[in-house]
Parts: sequence; structure tokens; C-alpha cells
Amino acid sequence: METAQIASVPSNPLQWLEYLHSKLLRQRPAHTRYSDYYDGDHQKLVFAQARHRNEFGHIFDKWRDNFCGLIIDSVNERLAIDGFRMTDEPEADKDARDIWQRNFMDAEANAGHLDAMVQGTAYVVVWADSNGRPTITLESAENVVVQYKPGSRREIEAAAKFYTDDWGRQWSTVWFANRVYTFQAGTLGWATPTGTKSAKNPLGEVPVVPLNNRTRLVGDPISDLATVIPLQDAINKIVSDALLASEYAAWPQRYVTGLEIVEDDAGNPVEPFKIAVDKLLQAEDPNAKFGQFEAADLGNYVKLSEMLVQHMASTSRIPFHYFLNNGGAAPSGESITAAEAGLIAKTRERMLHFGEAWERVMRLCFKVMKDKRAEAWGAEIIWRDPENRTESQHMDALLKLKMIGVPTDQLLSDAGYTPQQITRFKSMREADAKAAMELAQKYPAPTQQGNEEAGKPDSDAQKAAVKQPQGNSGNAARKAVNPVKG
Repeated sequence: METAQIASVPSNPLQWLEYLHSKLLRQRPAHTRYSDYYDGDHQKLVFAQARHRNEFGHIFDKWRDNFCGLIIDSVNERLAIDGFRMTDEPEADKDARDIWQRNFMDAEANAGHLDAMVQGTAYVVVWADSNGRPTITLESAENVVVQYKPGSRREIEAAAKFYTDDWGRQWSTVWFANRVYTFQAGTLGWATPTGTKSAKNPLGEVPVVPLNNRTRLVGDPISDLATVIPLQDAINKIVSDALLASEYAAWPQRYVTGLEIVEDDAGNPVEPFKIAVDKLLQAEDPNAKFGQFEAADLGNYVKLSEMLVQHMASTSRIPFHYFLNNGGAAPSGESITAAEAGLIAKTRERMLHFGEAWERVMRLCFKVMKDKRAEAWGAEIIWRDPENRTESQHMDALLKLKMIGVPTDQLLSDAGYTPQQITRFKSMREADAKAAMELAQKYPAPTQQGNEEAGKPDSDAQKAAVKQPQGNSGNAARKAVNPVKG
């Protein structure tokens, strides 16, 4: 296997560098566009005519009505990794968790999921630090690009990262199966004799793992905003039109006909009336007629924008009440569970795709450590439950699961406790049991032998406590007075 990987290394890394750089430049505009829409930096008045944009575009230069952030964040806030199971042991792998925590991945993984859903993909680079411990770094698709082997959708032939340091110098790192090259851009391109370094790749494979949002069998990974952006542009257009209508046509316009137009010395028409609440319009000319145009109905804009928001909710599988599209009243009880069914299914789908990438990342980390868990193909990710439920509903469901035999550790995991907390619970339970045993030894319960040694009073008290039933006393008295003859 290693021989095949070494043989696949190209003879001219510089050609690979130039090819990967051109590929990154082709993909970067789309990634940048998705990032801008997530941040609320939209195109202005996309569906408006050029004259309309030129006239009113400056008015809406800083105006935003951004739903793209909501669509991404609604899923990302439910994606949290609690641990890993690298072997068949039911407990979480402590070494994997230590690697995860040492690389600050609780926060970094959240950023990786965010960028992957926004841009379609993000990248994870695994390497070793100066002490030989594995390091994990998250990279944006705007800076990293990969090339798969011909005919493969998973095996990476080469990967490159392009970045600029604080001094403005451009650098690039190119990974192959057995070599790693570092290039510095010069005035005439990347080929500078003093700016190229090479080192052996001890892993024997490209240490870059794509964190793909979701993929099809053909084509690049898909951003969650790909189908949402046209709807976002349409909503911006409708709302901007409503704002303009509220300025120019939201109140009745009066008109007068048959009135002679008076001009000033410069030939400009003079306004014939000063309109006010306490003013009365009148004209001496009997042919003059007054009238009024009705104000624009802004409700039509509201209905159209609500329809577009409904389309956006259906397309993105985000519950309607997240958009406050029902008068601002959020559903409650079982209606929330039904409304969020699509969102939960979407979140679990992201867990499926991201989970495969994180499993590969952890196998690479153990490969850096030369640990046998580098071949742990049965590894799995411990995800936090993405469903939000009331505490009483959740506990009731867990108690019912306990009745059918689900182990306590699994119930605690389903309750939302992390593997570290579950491990501490075991120590706490042992401490509670030990304390109970010590109390029982220190304060023993009274025994039957102690009552016998106390003597007769206790026995008499016990006899006195035994009373004859009271219900038949009347019958006994009657029999004594009128005995029954045989």
C-alpha cells in the first residue's frame, strides 16, 4: 500500500501548486458570495430595473433583512460533539477526548460546522507538534483546496493551503502522500529558489480531511444557502418597494383640474394651495374640480413577503415560527415537536456527513501517535441530542426506557450528560454508597434481642396492643341473654 502511495507522487510539485492555486481561485468567488449572504451583505435591489437601482440604490446601501444567518444557525446550534468511541468498549474513549480538548475543538468544531454549511465544505488538517502530539486545525474553503485521485470520491491525491502572513508575504503548503512542500511567492510567481522547502510526510497519506456539508454522487458539496439566496433577494426587493411606497404613496394625494396655473417671474409654477388640517381648498373658477387618489395598500407587500418567507421556510426546512410568520405567537407542546421535525431530520443528516469526517480525523490523530486505533473503522461519534424538549417530557421518556432495560449510562447520555460527567457520576455513587454503609455501622438499627432483654413490660405492651375485634360484641351479648336451644 505504501509503495502505491509513493509512486503516485508527481514529479513536479510546482505544477501541482499552480494547478491547485488556479482551482482555488475558480471556487473562491462562490465561497465568498455565500459568506457575504450569511453575514447579511446582500446584493441590493437584484430584481429592480437599472434606473430604479440608480435612483434608490444608495438609500438601501446599509439596509439588511437577513434570514440566511437564521437558516444556518438554527442547525449549527444543535450540532455538538460530546465524545468518541474508538473501540467496541461502551465507554467513551478518554484519549480521543484528551486530543479533542487539547486542540480546543469544542469551539473550533462549531466554527468548522458553520463554515461547512455556509460554503459547502471546510477542511481539517491533522499534523504533529514538536512533542509528537497530534494537532487539529480547521481551515476555510477560501484558503484550502484538494484534488481527489482519478475515479475516487474519497482518496485525496494532493491538497494545498494558501495564506498571507502579517508581513504581506504569500505562502503555500502542498501535501502529498510522502512529501510536504512549502512555497513562498516571489515577484515572478511561486518558483523562488530560497522560498521552497520540502519534508517527509510520516503519515503516508494526505493529512487533510474535507468536512463536507452534504454531497451528491456528482458535483461539489452543496451550501445550505444555494437555494435560499434567490428567495432572500426577492424578499429584499419586496420590502424595499414597501418602504418606498410608504414614503411616496402611503397617504392620499389630492388633485385639482380646470385651475389656471400661475407662474412666478422665473416661469416656475406657483403652488396654489397651502395644505393643512385647518385649511379649506377653494377656487373661483367654476370649472375647477377637486379630487383625491387613494393611498397605496401596503398590505399587499406584506402578503407577498410572507409568501416568500413561507417558501424559504419550506426550502430550508426551518420551522415557520422561527420566522415569526404566525403573528409572533410560538407554538407549544406537541405542536413544537411536529413543527421542528424537518429541522431535526436536517440536523441528523448533517451529523451523518460530519461524523464520517470526524471519525477519519481521529484515526489520523492516532496514526500520528502510532496507536492501533488508527485502524478503528468501527469508531463512532457521540453527538448531543439535537431535539429540544421540556424537562418533564424528557425525564418521563427516560424512565420508560429504564423500564424496558436500557442501562443507566446510556440513559444518562440520552439525558444530555457528557462522558466526563457520567464517569464522575460513578465515583459519586460509590461515595454515596460508602457513606451510607458508614452511617449504618455507626448507628445500627434496634434488634429483636434488645426487646427480649428489656423484660416483661415490652411483652405486656405487645399483648395490650392486641385487641379483640369490636364488631361482634353486640351478638355475643344477645347470645348470653337468649341462648339458642338445641
